[in-house]
Amino acid sequence: MSAEQDPSRTGYEEDPACRSLGIVIEEITTGRARLRMRVSEDMMNGHGIAHGGYLFLLADAAFSYACNTHGPVTLAHSAQVTFLRPAAAGDQLVAEAVERVRHGRGGVYDVTVRRASGEVVAEFRGQSVMVSGTPARTPR
Repeated sequence: MSAEQDPSRTGYEEDPACRSLGIVIEEITTGRARLRMRVSEDMMNGHGIAHGGYLFLLADAAFSYACNTHGPVTLAHSAQVTFLRPAAAGDQLVAEAVERVRHGRGGVYDVTVRRASGEVVAEFRGQSVMVSGTPARTPR
């Protein structure tokens, strides 16, 4: 985890979904997050590949950590994922979220999910909305 982000302020301790799946935070900086997850046998679907819901969850978690780096509580407004390649049991996946734009109470974030080898497995785009605090002021 980056020195820029205080581990006690990431919210990971209050995130049982990520902890139970073994999702690990590698780095969090302002507007960015990188998380890692190993695909287990329990995550396979009937086709013998990783269930898309787990890939979505990993990407969504990276999105959540990235959009909450600004302070006020921020939640997903909507999200879309494109599955490009299947993941298999044993694959080490890395999800990297990057803030594209913040305006008022909203934001747009892109997340790329890759195998440890760098091969892209999925692309995710999430739209966020601040639900508490004061919206960020943008220069005109």
